[in-house]
Amino acid sequence: MTQMSGADALVRMLQLNGVKHIFGLCGDTTLPLYDALARLDHGIDHILTRDERSAAYMADAYARVTGKPGVCEGPSGGGATYLLPGIVEANESAIPVLGITSDVSVGARGKFPLTELDQQALYQPLTKWNTTIDRVDQIPHAVRSAFRAMTTGRPGATHICLPYDVQKHTLEAADVWAQPGHDSFPAYRFAPDPQEVERAADKLAAARAPVIVCGGGVVISGASDELARLATLLNAPVCTTISGQGSLPGAHPLLAGVIGTNGGVAATREVIAQADTVLFVGARAGSTTTEHWKMPSREVTLLHLDVDPMTIATNYRTDVALVGDAKLGLAALADAVAARTGDRVRQRPAGVADGRALVARARAEKYAFFSQLAASREQPIRPECVVDALNKLLPAGAIVVADPGTPCPYFSAYFDAPQSGRHFITNRAHGALGFSMSAGVGAQFGRPDAMVAAVMGDGSFGFTCGELETIVRRGVPLKMIVFSNSVFGWIKASQKTGYDKRYFSVDFNRTDHARVAEAFGVKAWRVEDPADVYGALKAALAHDGPALVDVLCQELQDTAVPVSQWMG
Repeated sequence: MTQMSGADALVRMLQLNGVKHIFGLCGDTTLPLYDALARLDHGIDHILTRDERSAAYMADAYARVTGKPGVCEGPSGGGATYLLPGIVEANESAIPVLGITSDVSVGARGKFPLTELDQQALYQPLTKWNTTIDRVDQIPHAVRSAFRAMTTGRPGATHICLPYDVQKHTLEAADVWAQPGHDSFPAYRFAPDPQEVERAADKLAAARAPVIVCGGGVVISGASDELARLATLLNAPVCTTISGQGSLPGAHPLLAGVIGTNGGVAATREVIAQADTVLFVGARAGSTTTEHWKMPSREVTLLHLDVDPMTIATNYRTDVALVGDAKLGLAALADAVAARTGDRVRQRPAGVADGRALVARARAEKYAFFSQLAASREQPIRPECVVDALNKLLPAGAIVVADPGTPCPYFSAYFDAPQSGRHFITNRAHGALGFSMSAGVGAQFGRPDAMVAAVMGDGSFGFTCGELETIVRRGVPLKMIVFSNSVFGWIKASQKTGYDKRYFSVDFNRTDHARVAEAFGVKAWRVEDPADVYGALKAALAHDGPALVDVLCQELQDTAVPVSQWMG
């Protein structure tokens, strides 16, 4: 029988599972793996990053835009701990990311070798599936298990810890095989119980003012067409969570937009407030989306469709629970509703709300307010001015990756993506700063033909600017926009509203981010006058390589930011 080393087996297993890119950073205990990547003909591109956190964020966004698991790797010790923030973000956001960490040799465990830690215990509560390999013959099964866990049911992140000596041991090549279908997600779709679908259809057909609230599960499932059919049959407004953006095309006449404390506005809040029946789809009904579980009210009829039964009835008493894939579930609901109601747009019963009219009114009110602020010429520059310019300049199919802080609420409320699908990415599970630049790199590798714009605050820039070297070295044509206001704005805004403006340890010195970017070799612009925003962004987007625009903007606590509640 032909034999191969553990490191070779790992590379072949990744190859057989369709992996084309790995994001990671080198280390002593990873040397056999790197040697295998260097020797073998596998078709995998390894992207060397400058920080393991960045590698995990890259893998996260890569998975979001490709529909295939993202893979990142790092060495033992500090590498394993640095990789963790991106792994837990992906897991909580239902994004399949495989984190591979090397480790000290099995025979050295417990002898105080450099970089030893209990990686399995570290990753256990923060991943969907996690293992430490003890014998070389466990490698193929571990990789198969990781890909099965990532792509089936509710997607999530996995972790494999691979000791140094195991990478050098040998196993039979015949054991190296992959299960077809686990190279993309969601795998193994299943539909809700037909009896529960019929019960839900009865309630939707009888509703006076139904509203559909879509989370990231709709985008993950690719359920836009099925959603559009159901919403049209019901003439029901569609609201989304932040992660649910892209559930419908931006101009769909039933798309009201983002609701909740972050990105929701008064006009969209009214849409959810008037509902008598709410259908959650692929959403967890968490604190942000529901205004801390106040909207929708507890009095409405509530239906919930989700692939994960543990999300259903966690926060609301649920009248009908539909456990299954969003695409299959929405298709079944649409068929059942059609059999009961016909087309409520043409045959609107007396007293039934006109969803299209509700949405048209809400959108007109929201964008009238936005347009007035976007046209302002006051200084510092209003964030609305930047969002408005990008809405006008970004080409079809563009992807925006937004950091928490200033970018997230503005782009959640006002970014206009004409297509359905994954065109907006932000890290909503844990909201760690330093996400968007690295995630933008991952999105660019996943969709090389798309324009990708990473928008960040200057606080986030400070977390991640080392990756500018990665961007230049790899020729990534990422467009970066920095909202520069010299403050950790979300916290300062919370101190303003909840602590009587007792500002403490939230302000920092201004950096010329354009000059920093230029030092790395990135084409850059610095903008202080709102009249120059459009021109600078147009030039940056037209540049044939990486580009950065540093915008001196208002501090977040002084803006008209679409946030209804800060931490009190």
